[in-house]
Amino acid sequence: MLQKLNSYKHIIWDWNGTLLNDAWLCVEVMNGMLEKRGLPKVSLDFYRSVFTFPVRVYYEKLGYDFDKEPFAEVGMEFMVLYNQRMKECTLHQEVTAVLEAFKQKAYGQSILSAREQNELIAETILMGVNHYFTRVYGLDDHYAHGKTDVGLRLIADLGLPAHDYLFIGDTLHDAEVATEIGIDCILIPNGHHTTERLMSCGFPVMPGLNNLISGL
Repeated sequence: MLQKLNSYKHIIWDWNGTLLNDAWLCVEVMNGMLEKRGLPKVSLDFYRSVFTFPVRVYYEKLGYDFDKEPFAEVGMEFMVLYNQRMKECTLHQEVTAVLEAFKQKAYGQSILSAREQNELIAETILMGVNHYFTRVYGLDDHYAHGKTDVGLRLIADLGLPAHDYLFIGDTLHDAEVATEIGIDCILIPNGHHTTERLMSCGFPVMPGLNNLISGL
């Protein structure tokens, strides 16, 4: 059972999908790669029903054979193509207002992401929201293995008791990370996983970002 929202002191945000509206781009980039290999393309709804961490498992579900081509090469191909078009993405419509509302209520805010660290920082600057965050923690490579270790480092560096943190994400992996690092979590089905999948994890699922601040 979650505490009341105003009992937390620090909000930890996921980036891709939760704040950055990029699921559509992931589908378009992947479909280009699938077409190149003669594999079936995917719809956005199908993508949101099968995308998972580690992403290698997701690639295998789409038909990639890593006996024929190394996962490292496929993963890097995706990231190169994604990065070429990333500037086409925008934040979800409500993001700036929600970040500002938490700031005005004196919450600390940080990002915990499976995005590569330097690219993550650059994207928060590009989107004009970097000033909202105390810490911005991503991974040291492009392969999105998971972010539990980085999450443990983040909360250790912030130095607050576990009950002071709330993690807000858009995937079952975000729920898993929150559980593994011992903090509460709320999920928003605006990104890479469907509402139905998120409802299976036991954490609260809110319809949209605006619902987070309605009670502040």
